[in-house]
Amino acid sequence: MGRGFKTVGVVGLGTMGAGIAEVFARNGLRVVGIERDADGVARGRAHLEHSTARAQAGGKLSAEAAAALLGRIAISAELSDLADVDLVVEAVPERLELKAQIFAELDKICRPDVVLASNTSSLSITKLAVRTSRPGKVVGMHFFNPAPVLKLVELVRTVVTEQDVVEDVSAFAGQLGKVPVVIGDRAGFIANTLLFGYLNHAARMYESRYASREDIDAAMRFGCGYPMGPLALLDLIGLDTAYEILTTMYNQSRSQMHAPTPIFKQMMTAGLLGRKSGRGFYTYDGPDSSKVVGDALSPSPVVISAEPTREIGTVGVVGTGVMATGIAEVLAKAGLDVVLRGRSDGKTNAALSKLKRSMDKAVARGKMSEPDRDAAIARVRATTDFDGLARCDLVIEAVAEELDVKRAVFETLDEVCKPGAILSTTTSSLPVIECAMATSRPADVLGLHFFNPVPVMKLVEVVSTISTAADVAATGRALCVTLGKEPVSCRDRAGFIVNALLFPYLNDAVKMLEAHYASADDIDTAMKTGCALPMGPFELLDVVGLDVSLAIEQTLFEEFREPSFAPAPLLEHLVTAGRLGRKTGQGFRDYAK
Repeated sequence: MGRGFKTVGVVGLGTMGAGIAEVFARNGLRVVGIERDADGVARGRAHLEHSTARAQAGGKLSAEAAAALLGRIAISAELSDLADVDLVVEAVPERLELKAQIFAELDKICRPDVVLASNTSSLSITKLAVRTSRPGKVVGMHFFNPAPVLKLVELVRTVVTEQDVVEDVSAFAGQLGKVPVVIGDRAGFIANTLLFGYLNHAARMYESRYASREDIDAAMRFGCGYPMGPLALLDLIGLDTAYEILTTMYNQSRSQMHAPTPIFKQMMTAGLLGRKSGRGFYTYDGPDSSKVVGDALSPSPVVISAEPTREIGTVGVVGTGVMATGIAEVLAKAGLDVVLRGRSDGKTNAALSKLKRSMDKAVARGKMSEPDRDAAIARVRATTDFDGLARCDLVIEAVAEELDVKRAVFETLDEVCKPGAILSTTTSSLPVIECAMATSRPADVLGLHFFNPVPVMKLVEVVSTISTAADVAATGRALCVTLGKEPVSCRDRAGFIVNALLFPYLNDAVKMLEAHYASADDIDTAMKTGCALPMGPFELLDVVGLDVSLAIEQTLFEEFREPSFAPAPLLEHLVTAGRLGRKTGQGFRDYAK
């Protein structure tokens, strides 16, 4: 017969602890919340009142329900008040000795059958368990912030946790409306192991001045559909908390991905901890405010609009694939004349038909009028001759991701295009400078990396080589704005912003699966429900294509020589076996034909 948890203790009523207490009380449980002193009790009560008031304002709780919820929570400064509870969840700051001391005290206070759980996000559950006389009844119960909203609970078992404890706590989490994922005791568990490597990499990218904070965050929001950019998320988590989590994970993994980049320590020393201090990577309206205010690093719209640019009236697109057709469509919709160059009449006719079908769908969905569709289609003409691009002000190359093929295209464009015409590539990972040096005008060459599907995705990475002229980069950004896109600026190195941050994270997920730490389903669930990502890593890999993913990871590894970027052997084996993802019907998962 499973345990019935009726009364639950929560030790620590900061943001996380108060949120966990609220989850329990919302589900009709009696809660005993513990803080260390009278001031802590007052702060904990304020956290709960603020959260329930926000839920009321959002129409998610009635006044009566909010009052009843708060009435089920008793707050005390005495651990001894937990003597009669059925389960205790500890949620104090991430310091091992502090947590271990609390567990030792709880062991003396609580009944022998009571389960003791920690909400730690990275520390060893085993090291806490051994400080008690009941190590088999100690688990990790890692909720995610905000606890009342996010569904994931990582349920962490040690090598001595009793199976019935795991089953009872897992069932209990399900009764709370949460999604439990049972995993072993490893620093960072699933979500933080994958998330914090990515966040650390983003902070390192900012520290090296590769791209601005705004562009790094915009790239991941608009390019990957993430709810927050990595630097804004670090500010929300707290840089001191992030540093502690990364340090704990690095001490276990020794992976450079988890070695905290030096900027964390510098900002902590300066008191720049994120939202809670009013300033971190961004500046906020005040401590604990979510409102970003301008500071010395904020871009000036006046300066951006005043940048000298070249006039763009006619744009050439080289290629007839999905990317090329999508780019031609957004250019035509924006009122630009487009010349679409393909290798044969058959290919160009097929591309024009595809473009028309896409616009017909837009009309059917009410996103475009018939006259606007007809005018846009009329602005696109096709050619099989490179000479047809001679009068273009800008040409965008969108052919296969093979460097020799792209260089040959640029050599030809250099011969036929008029002086002053801008030549660009939409490569996602190859060096733009290689294309530029195939011409006699490297200053006129840049990268314009659109994302698929082009008519839908807002992001364009505007990539400048060491030779790109300032007005050429400015023209690229201005064009993106004309197209209704979000341009982000970066320099010419493998992966640019998005792929350089995304694919090491995906690679880490494959390594986690390869190590049998968690299943593909549990890893995907953890990242979707715990981090609010639109897709789990294995879903995304199968959509992108495992061969494409492997090629990008190989490019990143060759460029940075970072051991943690080396492609996971499992990914290489799947590609060798022809399991390339959705396009072949088999990848990390099998798909119906």
